[in-house]
Formats: sequence, C-alpha cells, structure tokens
Amino acid sequence: MSTSTGTREHPAESSPRRAGRRGNLFDVCAVGAAALLFTGAVLASLSYEESRETLRLRWPPLYGYWLPHWGPGTLAAPAVAVLVIAYGPALARAVRWSVLVAAGWAGSMAWSWSLALVDGWQRGVARRLTTKYEYLQSVDGIHDIGATLRGFTGRILLDAPDNWPPHVAGHPPGALLTFVGLDRIGLSGGGWAAAWVITVGSSAAAAVLVTVRALVTEETARRAAPFVVLAPAAVWMGVSADGYFTAVSAWAVALLALSATRGVRAARTTALCSGVLFGLTCYLSYGLVLTGLLALAVLIAARTVRPVPFALLGMLPWFAGFTAAGFWWFEGYTTLVERYYQGAARVRPYAYFVWANLAAQVVVIGPALVAALRRAAVPRAGLTRRGALTVLVAGGLCCVLAADLSGMSKGETERIWLPFTLWLLPAAALLPQRSVRWWLSAQAVSALTVNHLLITGW
Repeated sequence: MSTSTGTREHPAESSPRRAGRRGNLFDVCAVGAAALLFTGAVLASLSYEESRETLRLRWPPLYGYWLPHWGPGTLAAPAVAVLVIAYGPALARAVRWSVLVAAGWAGSMAWSWSLALVDGWQRGVARRLTTKYEYLQSVDGIHDIGATLRGFTGRILLDAPDNWPPHVAGHPPGALLTFVGLDRIGLSGGGWAAAWVITVGSSAAAAVLVTVRALVTEETARRAAPFVVLAPAAVWMGVSADGYFTAVSAWAVALLALSATRGVRAARTTALCSGVLFGLTCYLSYGLVLTGLLALAVLIAARTVRPVPFALLGMLPWFAGFTAAGFWWFEGYTTLVERYYQGAARVRPYAYFVWANLAAQVVVIGPALVAALRRAAVPRAGLTRRGALTVLVAGGLCCVLAADLSGMSKGETERIWLPFTLWLLPAAALLPQRSVRWWLSAQAVSALTVNHLLITGW
C-alpha cells in the first residue's frame, strides 16, 4: 500500500494559508461594513424634510454636489496611480531612506496636483481659495497687521460690523496671515495660494514616514509608504487650506518623535522646533489643539517625556506674541463657538452628524485603510515594536472621536479632520505583501471615482 506525499498539505504548512485566507475574508467583511455605513448615511439623509436646508449639504454626508466631469487630471491622475501601484512597493523596499522620504513628498504632490486638475485649472486650483467663504477674500483689506489682530475677535460674529468670511472667522489669525504673507511677497491670487497649499500639504507624507521610522521601524515605514502617497485624502488635501494645516501639525509630530527617540543628535533643539510648529498649529486652527493627543501618543510610544519642556518652550513665543499684539486665543475660540451656532451648525442635527461624520471618513481613508484598521486591532506577528504603531494610529483615532463628539464638527469633516486621519495611514503596513497592489488599486479607484463624480467645493 502506497501513500501520496505530493498532494496532501502538512498541517503546519496549511495553517498559515488558512489564517491568511481567513484574514482576507475578514478584511472584505470590514470593507463591506464600512460601505454599508456610508450607504446608510446617504439614505438616512433622505429622511430629513428639506434635507438640503436641514443638513446644509448637497450630497450628504459629503460636502459637494453630484456632477460627473473630467479635466486635464483625468489622464494624469490614473497615470500617477499606475506608476505607484506598479513600482511603488518595490522602490519603497529598495531605495535609500533619504530618497524614499523625498520620493514620498514628490509622489504625494503629483497625486494631489493631478486630482485637483480633474476639475480643471480654474475650478480645481485657481478659484478654490478665492470664493466668498475663503481667506483670499480678506487679504486685500489687511493694511495694518497690528490693527487686524487687535480687532480680529470683534469681527467674528455674524452681526459684527464688517464680519469676517466663514473660514477666516472660523480660524485664529495665523491662517489669514499666511495668505497675507504670500500676497506681500508677490505670490498673490488663487493660483499661488493653491500651489502653496499643495506643495506644503503634500510634505505631510514625508512627515508620516519620518515619524513611523522613528517610533516603529524603517521596514514598517517602507511598507506603508505607497499607501501614504496614494491616499484618497488627497482629493481634499490639495484643494483646501486644511492641507497646509495638516502638514504643519504633521511635522510637529515628526520632530517630536525624532526628539523622543533620540533619532537626531540635537534632540533638545529638535523638540524646541517641534514646539514652534505645535504653537503655529494652534494659531492656524482652533480644532488642532487636539493634536495634543497625537503628541501624547508619540510620548507613550517612545516611553519618555524628555522633550516636553523644550516643546512647551517652543510654543511659548506664539502665545506670548499674539496675546501681546491684541489677540487672545481663548476669547477668539469662545466667540467662534457663538458664530458657529449662528450659521449652519444651528440647524444641522447632531444626531445625524455624530455618526455620518464617521461615514464620510470611509471615503477619505479608502477601503485599504478600513482593512488595515481592522488588522491593527488584532495581534499579528512579523512586525517589531508593533505596539508603537498601534499607539500612533490610536492617537489619530482619538483625535477623530474627540472632534466628532464635541459637536463642533457637523459636516465638512473630509477636510477638517485631515490632520487626524493622516495618522491612520501607517496602519497600511499591516496589510499582507501579496495583496498590496490590489489594495493600492482600490485606493486609487476610490479617489478617482469620488473626484470624477462629485465637485468637492468649499
């Protein structure tokens, strides 16, 4: 009697395969559940009488309107996606670290530009920051920065004389002064403002890679790199000032991580520079004080508080300078809360947005990140210092949940939460290598579909 040894799998060999198939099935189920959540938010919006007037969105839960379209980016964006899918994973493994960081920035910039140009130059780039809601509406009226700061809070409320446009009123003066500065050095107009936002905003990809390498491992950063570049969030990152805010806060986190892990020689100076960027972050957007949760996640992952005194010292000049100039941050914030409920938030129902905001993020992070977040919650061998990665991703999730529960984020969270959802991207390192290109393709298809079917204006 003979037995066949070539057709039957050894139990020890078949077990990892079964586990892999089971993991893939769970990934698909997670993506399906996320799709149902998004679909539920779309359908639930129809239950509101006069939905557009109640939710103040034309295509809930997203801020945009349905208009299938195409433009120059229709050719460029798929080309960028194909290059990243075909060559990104291999290049991320092979090139020198410094080259990978630069390539991450360049690739993210190419992806952001090409997606923005799907809407054409005027609608997708030049006019984005010039609408009646935006910062450039107020730039020409700033003649005395000192007087502007002293009277800034007095112009926040809707019934104030010469009140600020919504986005100026909704942020501390650092955001407006950035675009005033660009105008004063000759980079005036919507085209230059958009170029600034896209160029600076896309550097957030490099900041994420630097942070993951410092806190986790270089291998983990390399595995996550193609997903950081090809993030669907670029649909919103490249066309709103929040992309710029995202980059500033991301580099603050990256420098803190380098300081905390002593990944640079001048750790104290690096912590001081991190504090300078955290301080600037506070004067770009009130909501970005929540990045303190990300800073806490970095310190927990690195198991140290050494950088804290130096980071606080770096933040001090911003608070001291703006306060001395006549703008008190806390007064500005409390006045903003009043202005917030004078506008759309007054009628937008909390009961809908508290979960529909999260549904909107399904589109922002894409299907690959949904699967990766599922894996982040499950113990998995193969990556060293796995706990640090989990803590970092958890920091981003805590920021999202805190912003959601606060009631100060009713809609438009696709762009507002970019500084938080950025830190979910490193979880993509947990996806199995054999399926990386499939997941990258899903990310690209998701971004291209949204960008070609909806006009995501502000």
